[in-house]
Amino acid sequence: TRRDGISRRSWADSITSSTSRTGGRCAGKEAVAGSVPPGTTEEQLHYAKKLYDSAFHPDTGDRMNLIGRMSFQVPGGMAITGFMLQFYRTVPAVVFWQWVNQSFNALVNYTNRNAASPITPKQIGVAYVTATSTALATAVGLNLYTKKAPPLVARWVPFAAVASANCVNVPMMRQQEILNGIAVTDENGNKLGHSTKAAVKGITQVVVSRITMAAPGMIILPIIMQRMEKYKFMQRITFLHGPIQVMLVGGFLVFMVPAACSLFPQRCSMAVSKLEPELRDSIVSRYGDAVQRVYFNKGL
Repeated sequence: TRRDGISRRSWADSITSSTSRTGGRCAGKEAVAGSVPPGTTEEQLHYAKKLYDSAFHPDTGDRMNLIGRMSFQVPGGMAITGFMLQFYRTVPAVVFWQWVNQSFNALVNYTNRNAASPITPKQIGVAYVTATSTALATAVGLNLYTKKAPPLVARWVPFAAVASANCVNVPMMRQQEILNGIAVTDENGNKLGHSTKAAVKGITQVVVSRITMAAPGMIILPIIMQRMEKYKFMQRITFLHGPIQVMLVGGFLVFMVPAACSLFPQRCSMAVSKLEPELRDSIVSRYGDAVQRVYFNKGL
């Protein structure tokens, strides 16, 4: 339906369809500032804000690259994870798909970082190489170690590699936040300083979310596939095992991406009493007991 000439999606689409970063940012700010076209319904406003939040970085307001957005996790993740689970038997296949996965993860981690803490190209390169090396070492090592183990154990090797790499990839890609701290504010958005403890808390939550996101598909699906492959009809369509796993992983991710992202709020908080002594004393001296908690963007 239309109201005052505005279609259900027209204003929302204007936020993401603009080829100009500035135009997109300004359209998003209109929603935040409450400057909306006359006749816009609350439903349209919520839809526009949802599109804006999924496409533009909360710190910079810049439009994020498509592949790195969390909304791309289902199509991107299902393809890569499905093939990791399918091609786990040979070392070359393991190396290739772990490399693809870590390249994808590095882009996602960079895109969803706390952009208030800049990172240099050299640091990005070191983080990428370290995380990829960790994943490859874990995957290849376990692949060789489980040659004589039950088949199901070998199927779980990709998950072990992904989990261990996430523990390295996310902190390394966001190392500047750990070294220099991230900006913390009061509940009204007034900047109070930088905290390394807040950075550690936020990054830890992101790592837990990422592993949780991947766990059901990479743990349960191998059990399903091992049982299904015993049936004759599955043995006749071995060429479809890869696409089947891709689709099944997609089914898991449709539920797990929003579930994992909602485990912890993106606007994270921490009690002032748990901050570094210097920052805590600074806040107390300026605001007394008026500020009990600080807030920061933990990333996704």
